[in-house]
Amino acid sequence: MPEMKKNNAVLDFKCLEENCTGVVKFNLNELELNGDMQILCPECHRPYEFDAALAGKFRLLANLVTALREAEPILGSANVAVAVPGGEVKVPYVLLLTRLNTMITLDFGEKKVDFHVLVEPTSPEVFR
Repeated sequence: MPEMKKNNAVLDFKCLEENCTGVVKFNLNELELNGDMQILCPECHRPYEFDAALAGKFRLLANLVTALREAEPILGSANVAVAVPGGEVKVPYVLLLTRLNTMITLDFGEKKVDFHVLVEPTSPEVFR
């Protein structure tokens, strides 16, 4: 079996500091590889440290991104059906991945935080 290329999955979220407008970004796989679960806001330099529970959820998200990459050969044939009056409309799954913003909302401390997910496609043809 050929070795899979590591996914470039970037997550970002708005800094939780009250008057900060920074967007905190991190590569999911770099955190995974280094075991380092602390990042800084680029604007106010507030440190963010992810506890074991949140880090576990990030690992699950990384697994999901890997599964999508492995399923790439069939994504062109996969659809999501939407019921409409008079029948259903099939929306190609790959279209959902490219035209909708992906985010995951997780508990971070005492707040619910939207983490935006940006995944580099495996090939330019798939997501264009």
